[in-house]
Amino acid sequence: MTPTEYSPPANRWVVLEVLCFAALAFGSRLAFAEVAWAYSGPLSLLLTLIVLSFYMRARGLGWREMGLIHLPGWKAKALVIPKALLPFALFAVAVSLMIFVGEPLGVTRSDTAGVEARWGNVEGNLGMLLLWLGIVWTSAAFGEEMFFRGYMVTRLADGLTGVPGRLFIAVLVPALIFGYGHFYYQGLFGLLMTAMIAIAFGTAFLLLKRNLWPLVLVHGVIDTINFVALYLGEA
Repeated sequence: MTPTEYSPPANRWVVLEVLCFAALAFGSRLAFAEVAWAYSGPLSLLLTLIVLSFYMRARGLGWREMGLIHLPGWKAKALVIPKALLPFALFAVAVSLMIFVGEPLGVTRSDTAGVEARWGNVEGNLGMLLLWLGIVWTSAAFGEEMFFRGYMVTRLADGLTGVPGRLFIAVLVPALIFGYGHFYYQGLFGLLMTAMIAIAFGTAFLLLKRNLWPLVLVHGVIDTINFVALYLGEA
């Protein structure tokens, strides 16, 4: 079954379903923060994805319907790279808007204490760099794309069938939730920046006919570059 064949009936309760899983993610992060603040986000996302996988299985759904489509043969896998140009281009537009529009309006990265507290020990520490790169490619590249784009965008887009502006809602609601998830350590600038990036990725996800692989690739590469910059002391 391909994403384009996945056509469940409209479900007006789907917004509540999505918000419940968002609440699970944020609530469990608060619990994990009591014992491992720096890793509370990845741990809570892992827990949420496990619960969500069982929930979807009970409803006869799988992650293929949420964007982790099967890529048969090397050609299909190789095509992920050119397809990744779309989310990368939209990512560049989102970041540019925040820099050239946000900064004149006074929305700037003014508080970096949270970022320093979470990742300050990466600089010059190869072991910490490798640890975070592992987290980047599992929790961030795969986990966040599966949850915020694959699951949330798909469920909202399909569940709100017949609702005016359903695709706009399907992209915007997960983007706001994604942005809020970065507020606790990146502040207002981080919230808006990540929300804009989430809008870009959500839009790309729909334009790519719900193919998550190009988004996973772009997300992982961008975060890898950021962490290497942290390691080199250039971020």
